[in-house]
Amino acid sequence: MIASLLIANRGEIACRIMRTARRLGIRTVAVYSDADAGALHVRDADAAVRIGPPAARESYLDGARLIAAARDTGADAIHPGYGFLSENAGFAQAVLDAGLVWVGPPPAAIAAMGIKDRAKRLMQEAGVATTPGYLGDDQAPPRLAAEAAAIGFPVLIKAVAGGGGKGMRKVERAEDFAEALAACRREAMATFGNAGVLLEKWIDNPRHIEVQVFGDGHGEVVHLFERDCSLQRRHQKVIEEAPAPGMDAATRQAICAAAVRAAKAVGYVGAGTVEFIADAGEGLRADRVWFMEMNTRLQVEHPVTEAITGVDLVEWQLRVAAGERLPRRQEELSIDGWAIEARLYAEDPARGFLPSVGRIDWFAVPGDGVRVDAGVAAGDSVGAFYDPLLAKLIAHRPTRAEAIAALRAALGGGVAGPLVTNAGFLHRLLGNSDFAAARLDTGLIARHAASLAAPPPPGPEALRAAAAELLDVAGGTPWSSRSGFRLNAPPERRAVLADQYGRRHAVDIGGIAGRSRPPDTHTVYAAGEPFMLALARTDAAPAAERRDGQLRSPMSGRIIAVPVAPGDRVAADQVLVVVEAMKMELAITAPFAGTVAELGAAVADQVEEGALLVRLDGEEG
Repeated sequence: MIASLLIANRGEIACRIMRTARRLGIRTVAVYSDADAGALHVRDADAAVRIGPPAARESYLDGARLIAAARDTGADAIHPGYGFLSENAGFAQAVLDAGLVWVGPPPAAIAAMGIKDRAKRLMQEAGVATTPGYLGDDQAPPRLAAEAAAIGFPVLIKAVAGGGGKGMRKVERAEDFAEALAACRREAMATFGNAGVLLEKWIDNPRHIEVQVFGDGHGEVVHLFERDCSLQRRHQKVIEEAPAPGMDAATRQAICAAAVRAAKAVGYVGAGTVEFIADAGEGLRADRVWFMEMNTRLQVEHPVTEAITGVDLVEWQLRVAAGERLPRRQEELSIDGWAIEARLYAEDPARGFLPSVGRIDWFAVPGDGVRVDAGVAAGDSVGAFYDPLLAKLIAHRPTRAEAIAALRAALGGGVAGPLVTNAGFLHRLLGNSDFAAARLDTGLIARHAASLAAPPPPGPEALRAAAAELLDVAGGTPWSSRSGFRLNAPPERRAVLADQYGRRHAVDIGGIAGRSRPPDTHTVYAAGEPFMLALARTDAAPAAERRDGQLRSPMSGRIIAVPVAPGDRVAADQVLVVVEAMKMELAITAPFAGTVAELGAAVADQVEEGALLVRLDGEEG
């Protein structure tokens, strides 16, 4: 068995591999760039080695540094994880040439499957059906345009060396083909160093179905059933599940057998995934499922397969790399229940899914029995150098409906904050009626984009929780209004709260005592979404006044405007300072008329929650 393992990766997958290695008694070695010096995978490892500056090409993509780190720490094997160099045949060969164990498939298998047009030809020879299209060596634009016309529009242009949605364009009309081809080639050359493309017939109702395969060095190959990865945004997977909804036994047998033939055709050893595209217009049928590509590594979504089979795929990888036979035969593998995975990203769906950066003050998953594969913990910070994946949440239950409910419950509390994440988006996606009914295809998210990206209003419980923190007991009850007169009954007490989107929400505050010296804002999480709430001024009653004139920042953030100066006389409600945080702006206003006695911050300053921003002296008399 392997004694010491270097993980040539970072974040979530590095932590995941370490967990199994530690259980097997294997010493773990982490690598890190300067940006990751304090990262969770570094803290969790038995040893850690700096491999360069933040840029991936100078650290995680530098194979020579990774091999040197393994030698210097006494590691006898390298696990590449996924991404970075995991599907680089040259790096795999270099590891073997250095006398180290490569925890992955043979370099020849990686090379055979790494170029999509060659892989498709190989699959055709092995009797595996491939998507109708053009795989020719003639890459002249006129020839490609003619082939596209022969296939029939719409067509899909794909980089032969591509992956992850890069170098891919759907073309609806012949007149758009030349421009799309040029753009696809530019992106492919910049990303993969190879401008070659292939053409595929566009499938109108495509589902992304993939099969987990595993081979050993003794000629055995098994499948561990299928996954459905149809919920995608811009060709990036968002939700994955196993088994695939609507998959009957005959279709499962057909595609899983095809996946095993594909693996055997290249002498595959280790974990791999054979990806298929299915025309789901008439349900899943074996004659409407075609080979798309093979990923010669462990997939991000491997936990759903682990959940339904009871297999630790990383353990299998380590055992097979050490020369052992597969731990189970095909007849010993079966499906147990249903598993669904959601990818938690540091990104803001309300702003076009822009990546988020910042500190994670809290990280928690309230769901019962939900697996969390995380690459971060409370107290960590997220930068802008790498993929924004924070964690994967996996629910395994007897039925699909139960798995969906468990995952939604886990996401409901937000998972992490104050960093903006896609937890609310995932919560809404899992509650989508088409998803619940398993009406799946890769265009589902795009069709429901507006409803999925826009956060719904917070519910009554969340509003009352915020009101309890924001209401001021001092000086009577200036924050409440009374309405709804009923004979022989007390009047209803209500307040109005405003959120960061400018929406106002009436809330029943009956029975809420309030606080002494409450903050100006309070953030609550509902349906996975953060809501920064403040008391809204109404005609019936003004918001709570800060009578001492000490105006402090309600959150950590950056000062973007200070329209006043010491000595200025200001009116009640006049804006004094504007703070930006979580991509939201909050204006700090004067609670009463007076004079600016002191400014505690200037434009561009970073301030902590509670920092003094303005000291305001009230008017005398």
